[in-house]
Amino acid sequence: MAGDITHTGELYSPYVGLVYMFNLIVGTGALTMPKAFATAGWLVSLLMLLFLGFMSFVTTTFVIESMAAANAQLRWKRAQARPEDADDSSTSDSEVLPQDGYEQAETQPILSVQRHGPQHLFEITDRVEMGQMASMFFSKVGVNLFYFCIIIYLYGDLAIYAAAVPSSLMQVTCATGNDSCGVEADTKFNDTDPCWGPLRRVDAYRIYLAVFVLLLGPFTFFDVQKTKYLQILTSLMRWLAFAVMIVLALVRIGRGQGEGRPALAALAGVRNLFGVCVYSFMCQHSLPSLLTPVSRKRHLTRLVGLDYVLILAFYGLLSFTAIFCFRGDHLLDMYTLNFARGSVVGAAPVRLFLGLFPVFTISTNFPIIAVTLRNNWKTLFHREGGTYPWVVDRVVFPAITLLPPVLVAFCTHDLETLVGITGAYAGTGIQYVIPACLVLLCRRDSERTFGRGAPNPHRSPFRHNCWVGFVLLWALSCFLFVTANIVLSETKG
Repeated sequence: MAGDITHTGELYSPYVGLVYMFNLIVGTGALTMPKAFATAGWLVSLLMLLFLGFMSFVTTTFVIESMAAANAQLRWKRAQARPEDADDSSTSDSEVLPQDGYEQAETQPILSVQRHGPQHLFEITDRVEMGQMASMFFSKVGVNLFYFCIIIYLYGDLAIYAAAVPSSLMQVTCATGNDSCGVEADTKFNDTDPCWGPLRRVDAYRIYLAVFVLLLGPFTFFDVQKTKYLQILTSLMRWLAFAVMIVLALVRIGRGQGEGRPALAALAGVRNLFGVCVYSFMCQHSLPSLLTPVSRKRHLTRLVGLDYVLILAFYGLLSFTAIFCFRGDHLLDMYTLNFARGSVVGAAPVRLFLGLFPVFTISTNFPIIAVTLRNNWKTLFHREGGTYPWVVDRVVFPAITLLPPVLVAFCTHDLETLVGITGAYAGTGIQYVIPACLVLLCRRDSERTFGRGAPNPHRSPFRHNCWVGFVLLWALSCFLFVTANIVLSETKG
């Protein structure tokens, strides 16, 4: 994330890459989508889901094209630095020139590096993260804005994670009435309701938050490595939980026990729905790490398109079964908690598994996101040849990483709003603005370096610059709409 150029590493097949990308996109956002669907109306939600899924696919193809252009520029720089190796197509990735900023290409097209065929230039073999692409194609101001956007998004991510875990624990353990799992079918709880004796539900939430921070916060001060098997276990648990929820909802609907009567449209809920949908399609910042190791990239864009179709179908199935199974005012921010009810699921182990599912999966991701955010802070303030004092490196950066999201989580555990705001603002920048600017500038740079018409086999199907303008205009419209909606809501409040 911090902008490194790295060797591809172990390769995997295109279909394995498809599965990895599916797992990357379908995460915490999917659990908040059912409530957002219920509050905005099923027709409005479906149309917005389809449109935002399409827009995310467009910008994903922009990032892929930018990755190919960045690889071409690296090959050109290698050829200029070591002309005798220009014919060697297997130049080691470790021989990339030092990362001391990007020198603008000459206006004359360089033909000597095209002797293996022009398409060879654009093969995606070096993993060039978005931070490095920003340093190659953006100005200094653009690079700083890029890191600012990434940092704000990661802060939102951490705040969501920090609120989701204690909120799930509070809902499961604050038993009330005859329900052993603490969530009655027809009860709407307030934070001030009792939990354990004199302790209120909000007190229990904050106790769980403190325990969560004490257990996982220290990882922010160190590097997190060797998480492969933990991530595999998390993916298996995620798929099992989603499958169980969909099947249980379908069974209840099939038995005539479905309580949901969703409205056709409710514009008041569109703001949060927009943010949730943007957040739920977020993958652009991780595409270099995810797609570079794919062994055969000839049909990469088609595979990514197939992935988006599958994700849309999955989101639609999860959300529609939810809104027709449960009444809209009974859907909880974290959808899994709707199944932590004795009246919904009879088997206690299943209730416990679904109720605690966010705790296990989110807890494994929190240290990784925290370390990523810490490293982005270091990159933003890094000066060439300089080093940080030990206190700054090991105390200050981890502290500024951990404290803001924890304070936000302490003040609120409204996950739908947290996801909505994170997706609507920082998510808009990462998913729309940055990819559109990257592809526009990398096309200009490639044209100056390799000449007009240099064939990029990974060029986006949306190759006309009108698409770039449309994406940027849409991003501006989204920003203005969400801001106006928040201002109006505060005014009415």
